[in-house]
Amino acid sequence: MKNIGVLHVITDTTLQSRFTHIELAELAIQGGADTVQFRQKQGTTRELVATAQTMQSVCEQHKVPLIVNDRADIALAVGATGAHFGQDDMPVSIGRRILPAKAIIGASARTEEKILEAITEGADYIGFGPIYGTSSKPDAEMAKGLERLRRMCDIAACPVIAIGGIGIETAGDVIRAGAHGIAVISAVCAHREPDVATQALLNEIQAAK
Repeated sequence: MKNIGVLHVITDTTLQSRFTHIELAELAIQGGADTVQFRQKQGTTRELVATAQTMQSVCEQHKVPLIVNDRADIALAVGATGAHFGQDDMPVSIGRRILPAKAIIGASARTEEKILEAITEGADYIGFGPIYGTSSKPDAEMAKGLERLRRMCDIAACPVIAIGGIGIETAGDVIRAGAHGIAVISAVCAHREPDVATQALLNEIQAAK
């Protein structure tokens, strides 16, 4: 079994500009994040590789997996632990062919059908959300809520990572609904002290488990 973390911090420099991706990775790891996901839609491939390379060395030093969002080529280039594909990104089956067998592949899916498809194609975990309303994605659809999360956790034959508007008050509820873990963006990246925010989230997860 691949070891899927329970607290995925997705680094973001569009919601805030105080911290770089690399600083966010360092702070999240200090706070106890057990997975860091690099997500950036803008920039040249060369720039993304340079950032991902530094993040990979930070993560490697602390033995925390780095997951690259959407870009299997960049994950491969820097030796990241894996990649995460959204519904509009590369199909999981192709990512599986590109990346080494030991790579962790996550997939975001919005419908039960897509979730089962992603698992069949070889996803190691499913990202499901948004659980609550979120401001991190301008095109985010309606909140799914805890009932639908509970159902997804029942039908998915792999860990479910809940995402979307999850904060310190709600992290425990999400875990109790059956999620293996949570992924957060603004709850950590937009916080004055990302390390403190990460630690508080981890405490909630551990208490709920």
